[in-house]
Amino acid sequence: MKYTKSGGQTAVGPQEWFTGAVQVDGIRDPDEQSAIGCAHVRFAPGARTAWHHHPKGQTLYVTDGIGLVATRSGGVQEIRPGDVVYIEPGEEHWHGATPDRFMAHVAMQEADENGGVVIWLEHVTDQEYGV
Repeated sequence: MKYTKSGGQTAVGPQEWFTGAVQVDGIRDPDEQSAIGCAHVRFAPGARTAWHHHPKGQTLYVTDGIGLVATRSGGVQEIRPGDVVYIEPGEEHWHGATPDRFMAHVAMQEADENGGVVIWLEHVTDQEYGV
């Protein structure tokens, strides 16, 4: 067993990856023991990720608030606490809060053989977001 004491600091989500106010608390990074990366991400109302995809897919577990998730090939789906969303490897998508509610989720993804967990793309437009 490996025990990691709580610590670290909340990081502001980089503007290259997010629109709006986003805070990220890292839970774990992939390492020699496990390829799993995980973070607790909090979105202010209207905040969202840019389009992106994951080489080995991603699982989201919604912990608080009301959010949205969308793929290039599908519509926008509302997500709420307790919902689990699995995004297929390579599937381009975005996720974030609704325009008038906060949303938080735990994001889990596995690193590929090169250690990569995400490929970031362009920002989601207001039209794609639905405002």
